[in-house]
Parts: sequence; C-alpha cells; structure tokens
Amino acid sequence: MQPKFPKSREHIFQITAVFSMVFALVGFSYNVWRMEVTEYNSTMRSASFELLLQLSELEGIIYAAYYDKDPVAGNPRKGWIKVNLIADLSMITEAELQQATQQLKQDWQLHWDSIDDDETSVKQVIAKIDNTREEVRLLLSKLD
Repeated sequence: MQPKFPKSREHIFQITAVFSMVFALVGFSYNVWRMEVTEYNSTMRSASFELLLQLSELEGIIYAAYYDKDPVAGNPRKGWIKVNLIADLSMITEAELQQATQQLKQDWQLHWDSIDDDETSVKQVIAKIDNTREEVRLLLSKLD
C-alpha cells in the first residue's frame, strides 16, 4: 500500500524532479562546452608555440646563410624542412594563420636559392616570417 500524498505535495515532487533534470542538463551542457573550449585553446597554444620555435629556426637558417656564409647551418634544404613543417602545423590553426604560412612558403619558394647572397630575398622572406609571427601572436591573444 502506497502512502497517499496531498495533490500539492505530489505536485512539488514533480516540479522538483523536472527542475533537477533541467539543472543537470544545463550543467552537463556547460561542462561539455567548457571542455571543448579548453581543448581548443590548448591545441592552439601548443601549435602556436611550436610555430614560433620553427619560425625562429628558419630565421636562424636564413641569417646563417646570408650573414655567416655558413653552408651547413644555412643550408636551404633545412629551410625547406622548416617551411613545410610550419605549413603543416598551421593546418590545425585559424585560417588567417594558414594564409600567412602559405604566403611564407610561396616567398620561400621564390627566394630560397638566393638567400645566401641577395639581401632583397632575405628581407622578403624575413618580412613573411615576421608577418606569420604576428598572426601567431594575434591567435594567442584571442584565446580564453
């Protein structure tokens, strides 16, 4: 035999149950959203820091080739490896950064063979590196 509750008490139990379900759903939804944002931010930060490292190493290769006339440290094949890695890493970032890395790759393709003796080529590629760095900084500044 079930206990008899007054209608108002039964109504309060139903409202409490509905409110509990809504509260649980809202809490779960927020938690999922927050986890997605946190994962996105983590991925963007990791990719950005690695991009900054690779951009610096590419710049070092260019300077070694032009200023130091070092055929080992300034080897353009090393530069190609860095440029391709930068382009690959940018695939998981925002469109603006992807575009900047593609422009860097295009400029590298045009000037890689003259970075050891042509200051204009060096300045052109370094400008694209700086532009890409700025896009990385913008991406990092937009993260929560």
